[in-house]
Amino acid sequence: MAFSAVWRLANLGRHLDLSESVNKAAPVGSIKLKVASEVSEALSLGRAVVALESTIISHEVERIVRENGAVPATIAILDGTPCVGLSVEELERLAILGTRAQKTARRDIAHVVACGGNGATTVSATMLFASMVHIPVFVTGGIGGVHRHSEQTMDISSDLTELGRTPVTVVCAGVKSILDIPRTLEYLETLGVCVAAYKTNEFPAFFTESSGCKVSCRVDTPEDCASLIEASIKLKLGTGILIAVPIPQEHSTSGHIIESAIQKAIKEAREKNITGNAETPFLLARVNDLTGGASLAASIHF
Repeated sequence: MAFSAVWRLANLGRHLDLSESVNKAAPVGSIKLKVASEVSEALSLGRAVVALESTIISHEVERIVRENGAVPATIAILDGTPCVGLSVEELERLAILGTRAQKTARRDIAHVVACGGNGATTVSATMLFASMVHIPVFVTGGIGGVHRHSEQTMDISSDLTELGRTPVTVVCAGVKSILDIPRTLEYLETLGVCVAAYKTNEFPAFFTESSGCKVSCRVDTPEDCASLIEASIKLKLGTGILIAVPIPQEHSTSGHIIESAIQKAIKEAREKNITGNAETPFLLARVNDLTGGASLAASIHF
């Protein structure tokens, strides 16, 4: 995606300002933000940089980003330092830490940094750090949303509120189908977030290519996506964009089988009193078990 020369010059100016605090010793009372040299150079030259979250570590995703001419910037917190772009050694360290690295959303950032801890960033934290260094695009599998029965639990992912206040475009396979997709889209509309679907008029459901929910914005080419992103940046809307890309049809599992497994998993979660941020990992794992691995296979092929 190519932005205008004016935008590139402005980005270079922002990068030089950032370099004063990132690449030199941080002033007393400030928090140091570590930007990988490869990422820093790409940003200064106006090259494409794609942010990646670290709750799921994948060398494969970084490889795909590189093969398509962009620089991957996996984001995490290591020893209390927010890092934008990880080395192979840092990726492997985070993978070895596994669940010992705290799952870090926006609300957790100050705590993990203050404690000098290690954090694997979720969508909201990744968006925030990407925005700080002016990375406009973030790619992930699926975002969080409004949970089913939210009228009782008030369980709404911080991913949505981050999209409403942070100008980063999130490209994903839609909202996880364990969630309430219609309510999630309504909530995003309330926040003023542009929701676009790639080569379709229907919002995808993460595991499957359709959800039954229509979108008001359709983009059919990478150039369409670039134009949408550039317009939002120039208008200074201050909100993110969600671009949902359906998984390939040949990898899309049968909708009713997935839905049946989801309903059973939700019932089990209620019976075991599994709520809050523990619910989504439980549901995803249980749905994968109930479908014999079909749901995981579908998500990998996003």
